[in-house]
Amino acid sequence: MRPRKVILCVDDNEQTLAVRKFLLETRGYRVLTASCALDALALLEASETGAIDLLLCDLIMPHVDGSELVRRARIVRPGVPTLMISGTVSQLERGAEADAFLPKGACSAVELLERVRILVARKRGPRKAVVSAPAWNAGVPMNVGSHQVQRAL
Repeated sequence: MRPRKVILCVDDNEQTLAVRKFLLETRGYRVLTASCALDALALLEASETGAIDLLLCDLIMPHVDGSELVRRARIVRPGVPTLMISGTVSQLERGAEADAFLPKGACSAVELLERVRILVARKRGPRKAVVSAPAWNAGVPMNVGSHQVQRAL
């Protein structure tokens, strides 16, 4: 069984945080939550490198906003992809630090889950492809060391 991907979800609204956690956990993710940016940074610093697969945060939060959280998170864990969500669409330029931005309330749960899937896959990197010999050179002799070998289909 594959290990579940870990998402650190940060929002100052406890109800929104609980809904996101439920949505993500029902799709097989392990979700860590924080109600402020400082708690999220503490979780990032305490985690092992590679332990957190995605940082999902709100843009507008008291004390330290989402953009500042993303900037600090990139210092602590540079490889962690980030997804920022905000109900204030006019603040889009403030969310430019994140890898992706979604407007709160204007995007569906399906869009959120798809964006999460893409960002987690991007962190993992491309899947290894199986490379097979091209059909155009089948049956053509090739030299291996001092021996000539016939390629078969």
